[in-house]
Amino acid sequence: MIRLLGYFFGIACVLFLGAAAVVAVYLANVAKDLPDYAVLNSYAPPVTTRVHAGNGALMAEYAKEKRLFLPIQAIPDRVKAAFLSAEDKNFYNHPGVDLSGLARAIVVNLQNFGSGRRPVGASTITQQVAKNFLLTSDQTIDRKIKEAILSFRIEQAYSKDKILELYLNEIFFGLNSYGIAGAALTYFNKSVTELTVAEAAYLASLPKGPANYHPFRHPDAAVERRNWVIDRMVENGYVSQSDGAEAKKQLLGVTARSNGPSLFASDYFAEAVRRQLIGQYGEKALYEGGLSVRTSLDPQMQLSARKALQDGLTTYDERRGFHGPLKSIDTTADWGKALAEIPALSDVPEWRLAVVLAVSTESVDIGLQPARDGAGKAAAEREHGTIEAKNMQWAYRSSTGERKTAKSPEGVLSPGAVVYVERLGGEGSTSYRLRQPPKVQGGLVAMDPKTGRVLAMAGGFSYGQSEFNRATQAMRQPGSSFKPFVYAAAMDNGYTPASVIMDAPIEVVSGGQVWRPENYGGEFNGPSTLRSGIEHSRNLMTVRLANDLGMNIVAEYAERFGIYDKMPALLAMSLGSGETTVLRMVSAYSVIANGGKQIKPTLIDRIQDRYGKTIFRHEERLCDSCNAGDWQNQEEPNIVDNREQVLDPMTAYQITSMMQGVITRGTAAGKIDLGGRDVAGKTGTTNDEKDAWFVGFTPDLVAGLYMGFDNPAPLGRGGTGGGLSAPIFNEFMQAAVKDMPESKFVIPQGMNLIPIDRKTGMAAMEGDPNTIIEAFKPGTGPADSLSVIGMDSTMAPEEILKTSPQANQAVQSGAGGLY
Repeated sequence: MIRLLGYFFGIACVLFLGAAAVVAVYLANVAKDLPDYAVLNSYAPPVTTRVHAGNGALMAEYAKEKRLFLPIQAIPDRVKAAFLSAEDKNFYNHPGVDLSGLARAIVVNLQNFGSGRRPVGASTITQQVAKNFLLTSDQTIDRKIKEAILSFRIEQAYSKDKILELYLNEIFFGLNSYGIAGAALTYFNKSVTELTVAEAAYLASLPKGPANYHPFRHPDAAVERRNWVIDRMVENGYVSQSDGAEAKKQLLGVTARSNGPSLFASDYFAEAVRRQLIGQYGEKALYEGGLSVRTSLDPQMQLSARKALQDGLTTYDERRGFHGPLKSIDTTADWGKALAEIPALSDVPEWRLAVVLAVSTESVDIGLQPARDGAGKAAAEREHGTIEAKNMQWAYRSSTGERKTAKSPEGVLSPGAVVYVERLGGEGSTSYRLRQPPKVQGGLVAMDPKTGRVLAMAGGFSYGQSEFNRATQAMRQPGSSFKPFVYAAAMDNGYTPASVIMDAPIEVVSGGQVWRPENYGGEFNGPSTLRSGIEHSRNLMTVRLANDLGMNIVAEYAERFGIYDKMPALLAMSLGSGETTVLRMVSAYSVIANGGKQIKPTLIDRIQDRYGKTIFRHEERLCDSCNAGDWQNQEEPNIVDNREQVLDPMTAYQITSMMQGVITRGTAAGKIDLGGRDVAGKTGTTNDEKDAWFVGFTPDLVAGLYMGFDNPAPLGRGGTGGGLSAPIFNEFMQAAVKDMPESKFVIPQGMNLIPIDRKTGMAAMEGDPNTIIEAFKPGTGPADSLSVIGMDSTMAPEEILKTSPQANQAVQSGAGGLY
């Protein structure tokens, strides 16, 4: 018997050793192809790029996987407790594999065998890290063995906190959010430190199956799973019984964040920044690099720019009549459902879509588009309102010309018509005004002239209507708003504001073709000063000046100011016939406003990488002592301005002074009122009134805009820069500068201020009512005799009158005379 037992024992030992050898060979074979877990030490997951306004407010986020990396020290204990309770309560005690948990899972799976239930897993957090980072998700024995081996090795190489940090920053939570920081923002619009016990428990429930616990599609399952996690937290001693019970009573409270810009009205600006980042660093860096971008946007100024441009566009559009309803729907059935399916302008929340329910001679009864909840479902209740006849009188005229002018709402709208409306009065009012998205468009840019920082940008009426950015992408003719640069070139090359040029018809023959430019309105005033030429935007004077100066010089200045990259030296270009952008024009005017210093326009102040290292900074001026550790009676820091001087400061002041005249007595007279502040600017109107421009500035802010159709077409009678664009500039600037300290344009040292006759440009006689103070550079001054550019000789004023019938007639009629 003993011998028999010994025999069986020997066989058992041989079998055991054989099995052990087979297992050892199998494990060795599996282990030899294991990935290198050392890569976890250099973990750099795709991280969200975040774009902020100048005041730090979040503008936009860009990511393929919405993730923000958080070190373990920044994650609150209650959040860690929720995940440990939900996924691996023995995490800090096991060596990588939880043997007791594995045994329980085996028992449960044996009990459920044949029931069709999904097998219960027993993966620890360490095993999930091994799977997520190093392995596939295949449900095979080989993968589970590899996972276990890697888990033991990871536990030996890294601390528990490091492993938990990797896990919490990598896992998928649904709604395209990855990592606990991204999930907290996506689901609750909160930072991780602000999460309550109930919110942390819900997030901890999601990794098991985000789709199964979707807050809107499966709210009951989501609450049940969350409460299970809360019970485990109580059971494991992380939360008291009373706190757990209170947490289970709370609603899910999910407020899913929009994928659009977080800062209202920043759409055009944010998209321009996105394009710049891609051009500078590439798409991978934008969507995976975790950049932190601080832009130059001033949110309050941006709101002012949006409102001013929208007001100007809608005012112009409504004056030209009603385009007709957007579409028509059946109001005999449930009109709310049909109306809810029509997309509205998401970035114009002041306007709502409405359907006409009934029309009378006095008013229109409307039904409002239902609001939507977080799940995107339209509200069941139906909201109604009224458009009184007086609030839609502008629509009595049809912009298409297909209908005669109506006399009441009945001639404009009919039941079923879908239109935009705007509430009048406060919340709860049922009175509305008829609105329509304008067909005319435009772009506006505001800039700090000292730094080139773009403070506001409006690229059109609505980003929801059109994503095309007319401030940066639209190539338009600047028209007469280009003239200051012709005059600046002249001031830099020996001319003065009192130089006199003939304002009379001219013919330019080139290549057998004859060009006959004209002044706006067709009139001309004979000999006039340069100041008069720019104040009243005289085309004939500008052409003569450019011809006398030389178009090569004008082209060189236009390129120096950044208006064009390569400007043809053609006389027609002196009248702004080339195409450029609003951003370029505002940048060029900023050079004049800052005294002639070159600037680089920028939307971005600073860019940091995911580790906080600054990789781009717009500010290039030097200040060696700005970062002193303490004060030791040293002098105040001095910022060294090393930018190129591209225009004589005295020339810059002369042009500024002349453009002040544009506002006080020129083409923008009566259009600009900033409460006594110093302001200069220039109107611009292109051929056939297709584009209307105004660009202007105070000592601390430059703004410019144009208005026109995307497919250039005449704006109609009065479609000038002074009539259309100057009022928009005025509305914006009044709002933008109201909280700025008042400052004056700086007169350069050495500049001579001499009284002259504004008509002749010569020294003023005492008591002359036409006297103005003109700025002259050292060594220059008013002429003793009247020398007229564009005439063959120099002659006295009385001789000019004898030989120039037009000038004589103008003087006699008081229509301008010699100015």
